[in-house]
Amino acid sequence: MSAATYDIVAIGNAIVDVIAKADDAFIAQEGLNKGSMQLLFTTEEAEALYAKMAAGIEASGGSAANTVAGIAALGGTCGFIGQVAKDQLGNVFAHDIRALGVTFTTEARIEAEPPTARCLILVTPDGQRTMNTFLGASQFLPAAALDKTMIASGAILYLEGYLWDPEEPRGAMREAIAIARGAGRKVAFTLSDTFCISRHRGDFLKLIADGDVDILFANEAEILSLTELDDFEAAVSRIAAQVPLLVVTRSEQGAIAVKDGARFAVPAEPIDAVVDTTGAGDLFAAGFLAGQAQDRSVEDSLTMGAICAAEIISHYGARPEADLKAVIAQRFG
Repeated sequence: MSAATYDIVAIGNAIVDVIAKADDAFIAQEGLNKGSMQLLFTTEEAEALYAKMAAGIEASGGSAANTVAGIAALGGTCGFIGQVAKDQLGNVFAHDIRALGVTFTTEARIEAEPPTARCLILVTPDGQRTMNTFLGASQFLPAAALDKTMIASGAILYLEGYLWDPEEPRGAMREAIAIARGAGRKVAFTLSDTFCISRHRGDFLKLIADGDVDILFANEAEILSLTELDDFEAAVSRIAAQVPLLVVTRSEQGAIAVKDGARFAVPAEPIDAVVDTTGAGDLFAAGFLAGQAQDRSVEDSLTMGAICAAEIISHYGARPEADLKAVIAQRFG
């Protein structure tokens, strides 16, 4: 097996985030499920909700894209594969991710409709984010758009569960797994949301059972949903027996990992206030994967994940504002 060119190659939704404050009354009025994610299926739906939102900020996002942005900020080498349209937001996304030092070679194949994906994020005073995602062009990522050389050159292929929903990118990710496996690389998968699990539990469990996942990321609600169990420890035990490395975040209770039967745990990092939880799981994964790429221990990788998650929830938006490399260096020396 040849040496890897990239620490991580990720496949995910290429999305521009629109983030605005909202109160609980607005969430209820719009019939939204607070703290979760729902899909907007038409351009008209997305435009209607956007028109009702308060003034906010726009920034390139998407779960796996946020993760590689965090890894790049930590000094890692990354590639990203995701579909955008030939429009203004598509140009913004491509420019932003390349400016971070992430290799992005996916051709903008879609001329106008559907437009580049966007996620309308409503943040309530308690810091919880309610995401309303219009997948737009991102849900039409074809297998033909895969950069096979880049996938084969990544030490870890990282896939987001959000992108499993549309049929075309689901097929592309299955092919990407085969490419990575053929090149002797590892595959990491994040469950993303209970919404994704409820729709694709069978697929996710089969990926795990077939040995196609080396590193599985989940939060507490997701691991319970995946197993359809009410007991956290029982859920962890069931899945940990099937994957080489399981990583589960637990919000203010910190995070755990189980590797080859050995369990590790770290507390959450203290912060002054939770401002916006958007991207917390994405940046946790960034810190953890960067730690693994640097050959750090599982416990130190968990700590790096916790540090990155704490930084991201201390401000609006899902991209780091602090110098993550400096923060990590201060902790570890």
